[in-house]
Amino acid sequence: MFHTPNLVGMKKKYVPKRINEGWGLQHMKLYGVDDEIILSGANLSNDYFTNRLDRYHVFQSKELAEYYSQIHHAICRFSFQVLPDPKSKQGYVMNWPVTNAGPSPLDDPEDFISAASISLSKLIQPPTAQGVLTSMADNQTYVYPVAQFTPILKPDQSTEFPAVTSILSTLASSPMLKNSRWLFTAGYFNMHPVLSSLLISSTTPSPDSPSSQGTVLTASPWANGFYGSPGVSGMLPAAYTHLSARFLDRVAESQRTNSIELKEWRKGTVNEPGGWTYHAKGLWVTLPNEKYPSLTFVGSSNYTKRSYGLDLEVGAVIVTTDNSLKERLGQETEWLQADSKPISREDLRKVERRVSWNVRLAMWIVERVGGAL
Repeated sequence: MFHTPNLVGMKKKYVPKRINEGWGLQHMKLYGVDDEIILSGANLSNDYFTNRLDRYHVFQSKELAEYYSQIHHAICRFSFQVLPDPKSKQGYVMNWPVTNAGPSPLDDPEDFISAASISLSKLIQPPTAQGVLTSMADNQTYVYPVAQFTPILKPDQSTEFPAVTSILSTLASSPMLKNSRWLFTAGYFNMHPVLSSLLISSTTPSPDSPSSQGTVLTASPWANGFYGSPGVSGMLPAAYTHLSARFLDRVAESQRTNSIELKEWRKGTVNEPGGWTYHAKGLWVTLPNEKYPSLTFVGSSNYTKRSYGLDLEVGAVIVTTDNSLKERLGQETEWLQADSKPISREDLRKVERRVSWNVRLAMWIVERVGGAL
């Protein structure tokens, strides 16, 4: 069991367990069998097999399966071993094996980070002799593994945030890609401010445009896994509504209201019969004059400040010229949006969607003490 070096000492003692994940956790989702690996944002809890929507991409590749296996084993060497203990109140104890690659983060956070940096940086950095891809033949697909291990790397050599910002920067700056379209989704709407700026700048101000260039898809409060939760965590759906409203305000300030559309996904109401939650995350890019996406990100990241500053994340960038795969990626974007509807600034200003002062105060306190949504 991985423990972040960011939650130690007084923070570990006083931060409530119900929200302490806001200080960072192991968020990777990897499911490997033989020469196959599944990349997903889903856990293996019952919800994902019954009433929670997410993405699952299966790769049949010995090389990819072995690579992600190395990532898995490397993180295990910096994690606690959970052992049964009938005498313990919890029924288990957490043991730090002497064979681990560094000290416990609870005993020596700095040395823990130093040891992890040495072990992990060589795994996630591409080979220096690797050539640059300048063109792709028809029916080719490339998979680029990416990882974000910011809390345990000094210097930070993570690859996911640089990859997604590089792609979005290219969309925003290249004349050849000016009319590209994109879909961005995350179950918890709290995208990193750099990403939101790049998504906005990648579209063209077009007050008379009949269709949008960019679509942001997120869970409605009634499809959020924290909806109706007791205590502080029950404030999270309203907090995400507040962040959605702020994003739409930024879109309006940039005069791109017709270029970017925000959609909320809802299928019933959480914790009621037939109610589903939404947990999908990803980015799809469709090139100019094409019908289906040629690029997608898949993996565990929610694309938030927490994802890129506090959590451990892993995923892949898929780039393809294969028409069959592009069509399937297009179908994926369609069924993800099937139970969604557009949401405007006016919708979020309605009485039933207003965010109370205590939610805003709680958001401010979490950020001030080093956490993130």
